[in-house]
Amino acid sequence: MIVIAGTVRVPPDKIEAARPHMEAMVTASRAEDGCTAYSYAQDVLDPGVVHVIEVWESDDALKAHFETPHMAAWRAAWPTLGIGERNLTRYTVSDATPL
Repeated sequence: MIVIAGTVRVPPDKIEAARPHMEAMVTASRAEDGCTAYSYAQDVLDPGVVHVIEVWESDDALKAHFETPHMAAWRAAWPTLGIGERNLTRYTVSDATPL
């Protein structure tokens, strides 16, 4: 299992413009083969920070995700939305237990 976790910074004055792009990205990503979870969440204390959590069944699924049209469209929107700072980390997880 592959987990991607971290943050993306969106200028607070651009968050509403970014919302439809993020919704499209989340919806399309959740429909991909091998996607177990995919979500963006705006930080309660810092409205310019969007938390990212992705869970993929395999490296192949994640690699395929990076090649999708919705990923290309999302990346193409970054300059107009002022998205530049991304802090994402990839984790390889061998076991997960619900708390």
